[in-house]
Amino acid sequence: MTNTLTSQQAMDLENKYGAHNYHPLPVVLDRGEGVFVWDLEGNKYFDFLSSYSAVNQGHCHPRIIGALTEQAQKLTLTSRAFYNSVLGEFEKYATEYFGFDKILPMNTGAEAVETAIKLVRKWGYEKKGISENQAKIIFCENNFHGRTVTIVSASNDPDARNNFGPFTPGIISIPYNDLNALAKELEDEDVCAFIVEPIQGEAGVFVPDEDFLDKAQALCKSKNVLFVADEVQTGIARTGSLLAVCGDCSCGNTCEKDPKTYIQPDVLILGKAISGGVFPVSAVFANSDIMEVIRPGEHGSTFGGNPLACKVAIAALEVVKDENLANKANELGKYLRSQLEALGSPLIKLVRGKGLLNAIVINDTPDSKTAWNICLRLKENGLLAKPTHGNIIRFAPPLVITQSQIDECVTIIGNVLSEF
Repeated sequence: MTNTLTSQQAMDLENKYGAHNYHPLPVVLDRGEGVFVWDLEGNKYFDFLSSYSAVNQGHCHPRIIGALTEQAQKLTLTSRAFYNSVLGEFEKYATEYFGFDKILPMNTGAEAVETAIKLVRKWGYEKKGISENQAKIIFCENNFHGRTVTIVSASNDPDARNNFGPFTPGIISIPYNDLNALAKELEDEDVCAFIVEPIQGEAGVFVPDEDFLDKAQALCKSKNVLFVADEVQTGIARTGSLLAVCGDCSCGNTCEKDPKTYIQPDVLILGKAISGGVFPVSAVFANSDIMEVIRPGEHGSTFGGNPLACKVAIAALEVVKDENLANKANELGKYLRSQLEALGSPLIKLVRGKGLLNAIVINDTPDSKTAWNICLRLKENGLLAKPTHGNIIRFAPPLVITQSQIDECVTIIGNVLSEF
């Protein structure tokens, strides 16, 4: 059936019938392929957001769509009341892919974070010996782990917290990239875990000091505290290695846990691009001595580990490996940052990022409209990006982008910045 809606009509329908919990850029997308998306009027755009790093493999990758359609005609959902013929295959593939004993599959990133919170608390009581209901978890300020009540209990974002209390207890908040603050809070014997984003994406692609994660992991280990890496946004090749905790490794297409660079998390949280943006899939990884505290009936999800999700995720991870996307993101990320810096625009205060997770800080105040207005003009010139924290614009294209396409995009960005 041909869509006869105009973009304005589609936006009007959302505004009339949908909750107003988002403030999207005024463009209505109808189709996607690779690095491109098209609106209802047929206008073509470079996607420089990648659905917040969910479509690392590119829009509608044919191998992933093929896996989806084939499995959709066979079996989609059984719940976990029964075994299904695909879950074990996915669990074996994923645990070997990332180097853990066990996986607990869920659907969304927030669900996976909630799962990790439950897991580390239970480990704290049953393995570390913390007294009942006294477990504490350390988070970092300016984090983004999701929007559930427990997760926003760890947030300092007023928009996330205002009028949503009371909040979950047992949360400790420290400045990001502050080892002294972490060491101080780790003296509390009731701390069971430190949950951290290796790079803070929603905070404006804030990359910590080179030794922060390594030393944070060592501090946690010395105090028998679990080091938990939330890689929902940074994982799956986005930052130029399979995981951000891999550091600047030289492993190629598979994770070999290079001892010179790899930082071993006790718990790993993944989502978004684990399915290539085709289906909601997330997962929590840990070794057996941690995961064994979860027993039948204590945690689960009707859709978590469904056959459709499993087949899609296997295909998505195969694409990352077979198309060498981690190395591509590493090389093209360096190139993109160098070209953005070479623009020499007085509006660009700073270029930062890792791999193809990047941002420019606009030389204006966080409460100004400059970054938003720049994104509106970028849209008019065929490139979609979105501001975060007022004066920061994130640039995170699908990892299948080419160098010549980056050149086209930098030209668009440079031309638009020259208008302001």
